[in-house]
Amino acid sequence: MLKSGGKWMFLIIGTMIGAGYASGRELWQFFGHESGLAIILFTVLFTICCYVILSISYEKKSSHYLPVLRVIVGKHLTGIYDWMIVFYLFTTTVVMLAGSGATWQAFHYSYRFGVLAIVIPLILIFIWDVKGIVSINSIILPLLIIGLFLVLLLFTLDQELTLFSHLHETSNWMAAFPFTALNILPLIAVLGAIGNQMEQKNEIWVASIGSGVVLGSISYLYNNSLIQISEEILLYEIPLFAILKGYPFEMLLFMSALLWIAIFTTAASGVFGLITRFRRLLDVPLWMLAMMAVAFMLPFTSFGFSTLIEYLYPLYGILNLYVLSSLLLYPIVNRYKMDT
Repeated sequence: MLKSGGKWMFLIIGTMIGAGYASGRELWQFFGHESGLAIILFTVLFTICCYVILSISYEKKSSHYLPVLRVIVGKHLTGIYDWMIVFYLFTTTVVMLAGSGATWQAFHYSYRFGVLAIVIPLILIFIWDVKGIVSINSIILPLLIIGLFLVLLLFTLDQELTLFSHLHETSNWMAAFPFTALNILPLIAVLGAIGNQMEQKNEIWVASIGSGVVLGSISYLYNNSLIQISEEILLYEIPLFAILKGYPFEMLLFMSALLWIAIFTTAASGVFGLITRFRRLLDVPLWMLAMMAVAFMLPFTSFGFSTLIEYLYPLYGILNLYVLSSLLLYPIVNRYKMDT
């Protein structure tokens, strides 16, 4: 149970921790000052949403997200949100490809080289079908989580920051809702495709609680660090590099590698959600579908990483609030239906 649940937990975290999150740009966009309560609320909301999505996916034994989406938003809105998910996955994967470009650019390679560096492994991973993406997340995500956590903890200790000084700050508590909502659609897309892979319902508890606690803890620690360098964030495409500026080059190199891994796992999750949706329409291997999807995305990476996050992420956060409310109300509504 723990092993299987952990497998889905890493898939959830891999979907969530992408270029925007791991770089600090996404967290700063929504949180920042006065966000202690907001991050606690996000942890609770995210855990509930993961549990509901996984439960529906398990019950439906789904292999793509449409059956799960239909239960969450109803038959009438399924068509609208279906295309919204397609557009979301497409554009956010473009953000990941652009994030790869920005990461390599920090080491004086060309932006285009950085984008292309992610494309080949992104296609190759799907040669092993669903097992490929699940296995890669189980191997590299623990390394990413430990690395990010240790760097943030080291920065906290070096700067002599107080860990819990921001817990009482409540004025930005509403940010928890659009931030959670932002990440709902890719979760539905990815978790909706693994319903037929789950064996026990207990796996759902491990995956949802585990991912919520891990992401909530890292989010709080990360945001606490970013507050200390708030005046310098505007000067950096990737805020994480502002945290690392006083550390040896080897540390910067190590974290850049981890950042790229985060970008890769989320890009893989985005492509996975897209190609499983259209798999039945085109009778070709997953890797070929992945190659076609990535080829369509490449021209859009020219907009730049921070620009894409600045305009797209808040917009998605607002549009997804209905899906978030449906997920939060689902256990109550479902129990009422069972009682009647």
